[in-house]
Amino acid sequence: MADKTLKYDFFLSGNDRPMPTPEGIERLRHNLADVRTAIAEACRRSSRDPADVRLVAVTKYTELDIIRALLAEGVSDLGENRVQQLSKRSETLGASNIDMLTPAPPTDAVPRWHMIGHVQRNKVKALLRHTRILHSLDSVRLANELEKQAEGLNLTVDAFLEFNVADEQAKSGAPPADAAVLTEAVSRCPHIRLHGLMTMAPYNPDAEAARPHFARLRELLEQLRHSGAVGRQCVHLSMGMTIDYAVAVEEGATFVRIGSALFEGVETAP
Repeated sequence: MADKTLKYDFFLSGNDRPMPTPEGIERLRHNLADVRTAIAEACRRSSRDPADVRLVAVTKYTELDIIRALLAEGVSDLGENRVQQLSKRSETLGASNIDMLTPAPPTDAVPRWHMIGHVQRNKVKALLRHTRILHSLDSVRLANELEKQAEGLNLTVDAFLEFNVADEQAKSGAPPADAAVLTEAVSRCPHIRLHGLMTMAPYNPDAEAARPHFARLRELLEQLRHSGAVGRQCVHLSMGMTIDYAVAVEEGATFVRIGSALFEGVETAP
């Protein structure tokens, strides 16, 4: 435990930043352990290996020093919904260039940023300066802009296609009916590596209500793979948030995007 305490000495520097209290740090550790346990139990129920599920911590409402504490606990995959906030936090906390599928070193405290929110085409160039991982590729026009900017920057983007499987008008994501057109367009983009599909289930306090939507995304991926519309590396499913991630894992999620379950009750010093 002594080593754990030393890792947080920088929080006690006497500055005016909203830093996590010792109790807040313990709560963060407790929350993280609960999430990892829930993922492992969902994997056990579905005969899966917990190592096949990646936790992406959604940090959009979280103070920077709480994020630093999470990094110190070995969680380096961080997700943001807005390009501007991801860019600012990347400038402050750094950004890893490790590609999406390479495990981060356990001692690495440099975030690997995941863009999980809707991206406007005029924000793509700014985004790619800070992250090469996009969970929300949802149109041919966005794919073409990603390809253009990635080529100019001489980099490759790791991407998920986002589908609105629940047909919610207020949410982004392509309709499943557009899958063939979208995958064909991405296949013409050599600077985009397509790794899988992403969706957001409709909000419902009953996590089981999300199951049909997660199953639909899994089935869509299976169809695309069977038809040859996507390559062999396209095997991942980004789905599940705090309220429904255990169900998502049971339905095949390989990336879960979790915010409040990690940060609930983590207090900062006044």
